[in-house]
Amino acid sequence: MTRDLVGAEEFYGPLLGWEFEQAPDRLGPYVHAVTGGEAVAGLGTAEGGAIPYAWTCYFGTESADAAADAVRERGATLAVGPLGFDAGRVAFAADPAGAVFGIWEGPLGRARRLDLPGAPVWIELRTPDPFAAALFYGEVFRWDGRDPERFDVRWEHDRVVLRAEGHSVAALAKEESQAPSGLPPHWEVSFAVPDADRALARAVELGGAAFGPAFDSPYGRVARLRDREGGRFAVISAKS
Repeated sequence: MTRDLVGAEEFYGPLLGWEFEQAPDRLGPYVHAVTGGEAVAGLGTAEGGAIPYAWTCYFGTESADAAADAVRERGATLAVGPLGFDAGRVAFAADPAGAVFGIWEGPLGRARRLDLPGAPVWIELRTPDPFAAALFYGEVFRWDGRDPERFDVRWEHDRVVLRAEGHSVAALAKEESQAPSGLPPHWEVSFAVPDADRALARAVELGGAAFGPAFDSPYGRVARLRDREGGRFAVISAKS
């Protein structure tokens, strides 16, 4: 979500190689970000301040209402919804530490991993207590009740890691020394780029900023960035 949709396109288009396709209005004007012929993200505007101007990670669920009830029952915040949204239902919430996330009930489409520059390839919760966070999200989205052949949760590379169909897809990690001080808990979205160091320099040229130099992680070389409006995200390039 952004205050300036045109400005966001001018920033992310050159940085991540995105083209943009007009889409039906959601909570306001909305476009799909497209790379390699695939829609990989959405950018839109919304009235009011209930939805943060930021990248939001959505978790699929069988019932948005049941997940919303579980959020409230566990002392977290339900900010918006659930409400009708396209062919499904959506809600926005914040976990007990304050990290914002989305809840999505509806058609999920075919499962796929997008091996494309500019596609989101990793999400990671940066939080003071990843174990407490894992208990919260596990209870809200019933992680323990899933088919262990298709979905499991494990400890890997000093993180609580979610795996789906044999692939690590997300993690919950304690804030580390490389991370910028003073940032509140948040879900960090990482987009694939050929070279994280070059992407960092290009983001600065386009009016964004970097949270320190790029660094090596177990999943590739990472640069943590913010866009022109302060929206946080990261880019990651594969290990050489």
